[in-house]
Amino acid sequence: MSIKEIYIYGVVPNFYGTTQFQSLENSGVYAITFQNISAIVSDRESTHLDYYNRESLGYLLVHHQKTIEELQSKGFLMIIPMRLGTIVNSKEEVNKILSNGYGLIIETLKKIEYLTEIDLVVTWANFTEVLQGIAELEDVKELKNDIMKDNGLITKVDQVKMGLFVKEKLDKKNKATELKILDALSPLGLDITMNEVMNDEMVTNSAFLINRNKQEKFEQAIDQLDEEYNNTLNFKLIGPLPCYSFYTLEVQELNPEKVEQAKEELKLGVETSESEIKKAYLGKAKLFHPDAQLKNDDEENFNRINKAYHTLIDYSVAVRQSSKEDLISLAKEKVLDNLILVKIKE
Repeated sequence: MSIKEIYIYGVVPNFYGTTQFQSLENSGVYAITFQNISAIVSDRESTHLDYYNRESLGYLLVHHQKTIEELQSKGFLMIIPMRLGTIVNSKEEVNKILSNGYGLIIETLKKIEYLTEIDLVVTWANFTEVLQGIAELEDVKELKNDIMKDNGLITKVDQVKMGLFVKEKLDKKNKATELKILDALSPLGLDITMNEVMNDEMVTNSAFLINRNKQEKFEQAIDQLDEEYNNTLNFKLIGPLPCYSFYTLEVQELNPEKVEQAKEELKLGVETSESEIKKAYLGKAKLFHPDAQLKNDDEENFNRINKAYHTLIDYSVAVRQSSKEDLISLAKEKVLDNLILVKIKE
């Protein structure tokens, strides 16, 4: 008998009607409910993600995003995507995540109630012309003439030098163009995330968080930019999308051994508080901060203390999510009950 796992796509509020939730039945997903929120999940065969190759992870990403966007198309406009590859073993674990993250989830759902994401990719329509224009710049011509003075021979070193100079000019042109585009669109957005450009032809790869009622104006602004640049740029809009780039839930499973090590590192008792954790950290940090001492091992010690501090702060947040207690118990049996931390991925 094969072992089943539960894959979590995202979390939605429960105010959507029964008929809407019933529409999930033919989509291969279903809802696991906790109070007034639900995780949208599917059952899957047990497979460890560490064994996935690049291609398999790519397929998983496409399936993950397609499923979330299909939910949105079914009317689940308020959905907080879950980080790619969030897999648990049982419904009880799903409920644990929803319970621990309940406050954060409700707060985030309120934030995204009227929001959506629009992704924008801009590329040069004729990249050859752009390069030809850069080749006609005076300082580019001067460099080429200087290279040619030496018996008209161009060495590989000269080619690299010339290529780097042209690349620098292209990067400046791309950045200046990107800034003009962002300057025109930013008044319509609440936030912007810059994603990595894939090649030299790509001017920008950005995500905009906007109010849904601004979507038409945003598209009109893109049309206006297209006219201003006289079709020298290709503008590709993707969306409306769930707010992937701004609000994605992440589940972190804390390591009990590392919590115990951090406790010993900062010399804390069985019960503590965030203020005591911070006080212990600051006391230790003063001793080991690289700027305060000249010993070779100071940086290593400081990094160890810093890591211990962040481990315990994460644990204290997990405790508050799980039990809402003011005091933080570092007793081993209590630590084992508070190892699930739910947060918004940064």
